[in-house]
This record gives sequence, structure tokens and C-alpha cells, in this order.
Amino acid sequence: MPSLAARKKQTAAESSASRPALLLDWYDRHRRRLPWRAAAGERADPYRVWLSEIMLQQTGVKTVGPYFEKFLARWPDVGALGRASQDDVLRMWAGLGYYSRARNLHACAVAVLRDHGGVFPGSEEGLRQLPGIGPYTARAIAAIAFDIQTMPVDGNIERVVSRLYAVEEPLPQAKPRIQELAATLLGASRAGDSAQALMDLGSSICTPKKPACALCPLNEDCAARLRGDQESFPRKAPKKSGTLRRGAAFIVTRGDELLVRTRAEKGLLGGMTEVPGSDWLAGQDDKAALKQAPELKGITRWHRKVGVVTHVFTHFPLELVIYTADVAARTRPPAGMRWVPVATLADEALPNVMRKAIAHGLD
Repeated sequence: MPSLAARKKQTAAESSASRPALLLDWYDRHRRRLPWRAAAGERADPYRVWLSEIMLQQTGVKTVGPYFEKFLARWPDVGALGRASQDDVLRMWAGLGYYSRARNLHACAVAVLRDHGGVFPGSEEGLRQLPGIGPYTARAIAAIAFDIQTMPVDGNIERVVSRLYAVEEPLPQAKPRIQELAATLLGASRAGDSAQALMDLGSSICTPKKPACALCPLNEDCAARLRGDQESFPRKAPKKSGTLRRGAAFIVTRGDELLVRTRAEKGLLGGMTEVPGSDWLAGQDDKAALKQAPELKGITRWHRKVGVVTHVFTHFPLELVIYTADVAARTRPPAGMRWVPVATLADEALPNVMRKAIAHGLD
């Protein structure tokens, strides 16, 4: 008769082998309907998978849905997107945030059109060579669009796996271990469905707070559930908040027009539209900020609006003081700036922080 240790080892092996099948069975019954997801039995479109994955980076499904539909209606395939201008792409992206994604999106479409005849490479390695496609996105496209045996690990999958195996090491150090464990949940086939099953499980069942463990297809041998500390996973190192930066934004109107400029291509919010402003510095004061105001004929003083505009970037929070001024009808814009009708601001590639500043200044 096998020893207790041998029986436990055999039980663990059997449990591990059954997990992919349990996941796929659950997914076949509970899969989410998403605009970028192929119907059951249909082959996924690499363009839709790629577009959705880029949009979903650091952005929720509900927010992405309308943007995805808007992009698809304007540019139905990667060739159409590759022939578009970067300015048009940035305008359509405005409001989604993390604008380097939009620039990389356009650069990738151009590369696929130019170097691959408008067809995405069918390997993880080939996908990694494209602009803006890192290890996770390459795995996601490879698994979902080409059914390659690889497992992308997003935040949902990270949470499921860290709880299932009670991974004690905190993030981000635990990422390689979680990647290794997640790969054990791949089915012998249907790699894309295995990945999307874990994504859906994390989204609907294995949620950050109050996970519905009783409904989970993997609940019988989930290590964190057996311990009763599911919500403590994944372990996370304390967050470091960036130093508060301050600055000024200058809202200048000429009748029903607003003074704007385009930011430099590289750097934070590169290529986006903004109102003129000061540097954003930790030690910025009002006098120093005012010295960076745009010089226009007819402005003798700036009116400071009550309150400040606040915005939080990934690495730092920001406070902007808003100054306003009106100028005469034929006032020329300073070099590098331009007048745009307030009525057409929706067509400009304005990041959210600028939309807030303009709304406060025009109020």
C-alpha cells in the first residue's frame, strides 16, 4: 500500500492535471461577451486581440468598450490604422490616458503594414519585435489569436494564481514564479480559451474583495481558500507615492477661441494638445510659474481662478493653478501655439489633465 506521502503526492498531481479541464468547462458555460472576443468555435482576429490588449493596459473593460468600437469603426483593420496619421490616432485616444500606448499603437500598425504586409506575425518571438508589444501582450496575442501554448499573465490571472498556490513572495518579485505556475493551467489545446478563462475567473469570481469562492471551479484545492486568507493575496510591497508637483496653466481666449500648443513628441503626454503652462516642479511657486506665462499683446494682468486642478499620474500627483486672460480679436498666437475654436475642442488630442484645466478656466 502506498505511503501517506505518496498518496498525497498522487492526489496533488491528479488535482493539477484536472485544473485546465475544470477551467475550460467553466469557461464554456460562463464566458463573458466582449466586443473583441471571438464567439465560441470561431477563430480570433489578431487585430482585435491586439487593439483590445493595448487599450486594456491599465484601463478597465467598461472604459475600453466604447473606445474599441470607435477605433474599429474608423479603422477596421491594421492596414487602415497604419495608414492613419498619429495625430488622428491621438485624437481618437484622448481620454483613455497613458498616451504612450497610442503612439506605440500607431507605430506598431505602421510596422505591421510596412514590414509584414498588414498581417501580424504568428509567433510570440515575431510579435515581440513590434513596437509597443512587450512579453505579456505578445503572449496574449499568441495564445488568443494563434492558439500558441503560452500563458499571458494579467492582473486577474496574477490574483487567481497567487491565491490558488498561496504565493507568499510579494509583487513584483513574485512575477516569474506566478508566470511559471500559471503555465500549468494551460490545457493541452485551446490555449487562448485557457488564458481567457483565467481572466474571466479573476474578473467575476476571484475578485480583489469578497471573492465568490463557492462558485469557483478550482475551489477544492485552492491553498488560500483552505487557509481562509484569500483577500491577502497577491502579496504586495508597500506603494511609493511620488512627490507632489505644482504648476500653472494659462487659459487664454480670443472671442470663442482658445490658445493651445502641441507637446513635444517624447516624454510625458508626448504629442498631445495642451494649453500653455509652466514647468511641473516639486518646489514651484506662483511667482516662478507666472514668469513662464505666454507673452501676448494686450495682456496686462492674469486673473487667478479660485482653487486648483488636481491630477494623479503614475509616478506623481499634480496641482495646477489656473490663470485666465482675454485678448483682442486679431491677436496673433506666440510661436509654436495656435488658436482653436472652443466648440471643436472635442476633436483635439487633449489629455484628461488638460480637459480639467480648461473646464476650470472657462467656468
